[in-house]
Amino acid sequence: MSGFPAARLRRLRRTDGLRSLVRESHLDPSRLVLPLFVCEGTDRREPIDGLPGHERVSVDLLRDEISEAVTLELGGVLLFGVPDDKDKDEAASAAYAVDGIVARAVQAAKDAAPELPLITDVCLCSYTSHGHCGVIHDGEIANDLSVEMIARAALSHAEAGADLVAPSDMMDGRVAAVRTALDAEGHEQVGIVSYAAKYASAFYGPFRAAASSNPSFGDRRGYQLDPANRREALREIALDVEEAADIVMVKPALSYLDVIAAARARVDLPLAAYSTSGEYAMVKAAAERGWVDERQAALEQLIGIRRAGADIIVTYWAKEVARWL
Repeated sequence: MSGFPAARLRRLRRTDGLRSLVRESHLDPSRLVLPLFVCEGTDRREPIDGLPGHERVSVDLLRDEISEAVTLELGGVLLFGVPDDKDKDEAASAAYAVDGIVARAVQAAKDAAPELPLITDVCLCSYTSHGHCGVIHDGEIANDLSVEMIARAALSHAEAGADLVAPSDMMDGRVAAVRTALDAEGHEQVGIVSYAAKYASAFYGPFRAAASSNPSFGDRRGYQLDPANRREALREIALDVEEAADIVMVKPALSYLDVIAAARARVDLPLAAYSTSGEYAMVKAAAERGWVDERQAALEQLIGIRRAGADIIVTYWAKEVARWL
């Protein structure tokens, strides 16, 4: 064809081998972190409605989950404690108890696989009787009092052996408070993964059921980010970097790829993204109805998150993707 350009970009799309050779973004199991929910009791497995393939497991069964993560060469696990309702109170005291559910889970996980990076979620919502991420005073979430409790919880996780603690509450100043508390007790080596930009999202539904953390009144818009705001998220991230976060995270991932990309352009720290329970559940539900191919949809979501700039992805597909790859 006269005048047709010599540059033909389809040349490098012609075969699987050529496409692989020039692929710009890659998924690797070592970049994936598996969320795990740990409950009280013994020999206890509870399927999680809305998270097909995931269960709440008691501490004595955690070894099997940890061993599978090692076998699949995942990058790490993120532990969530699910206390019994009777152990919840307004002060979230179970969150920082020395023999609390997360502390015992950390010890069991480290006994099973000392080298597997172990991250603990640090929040109060699963431990408060009202389900909010902070302590209530005069009808409001008291920021500074909540930060004190969050720092105590993070310290209890570090003392149990966590490699990284991940405050997810979105209280102001909590990263600095956690760093100060850890350093004061000789835990300088324990890192902080900050949920730096956590949005008030509709995509947390299945997680809240899994973690038994639905608020009993109101919502979390007074402390989690407004979905309409990007510049505010970047301010939050910058503040957490100043407060000595070691890794910063954006949550959710799929609806906030622009925030991930903007953070990547501004921050040199490792950047994580949380592919949430709702992102997982909607693909699972559509796949069950034959509307989408689950494997293709999951991989497309996750490679999009990597392409946007995330170094680490917390995902409920971690085990499946490790097998697929």
